[in-house]
Amino acid sequence: QVQLVESGGGLVQAGGSLRLSCAASGRTFSSYTMGWFRQAPGKEREFVAVISWISGNGYYADSMKGRFTISRDNAKNTVYLQMNSLKPEDTAVYYCAATQKVRGTRTYEYDYWGQGTQVTVSS
Repeated sequence: QVQLVESGGGLVQAGGSLRLSCAASGRTFSSYTMGWFRQAPGKEREFVAVISWISGNGYYADSMKGRFTISRDNAKNTVYLQMNSLKPEDTAVYYCAATQKVRGTRTYEYDYWGQGTQVTVSS
């Protein structure tokens, strides 16, 4: 069982930055691939980024490449999402999720979810 708690969301102006954190419970955090998803009002939850537990490499949705960076600190059981050059269309609730797959970009591939943190980007 893994419990996930996101933090770091807030209100930021376009062009600004935020760093989201996701703290995980459990002693096996290092064996989970961690993903970030987001959901805007009236839209489906979409993939943002994932970091593999095997390679530690990040993989991103096309619209986030070059702006977002995913990282993890296994000693702190925490995964991060650094978001730069934010745009109003990045406004959404951001969720972290955990899976034991090597990599996942679909919501159904994840077993555990956090409660989400709101990110609002003003124009």
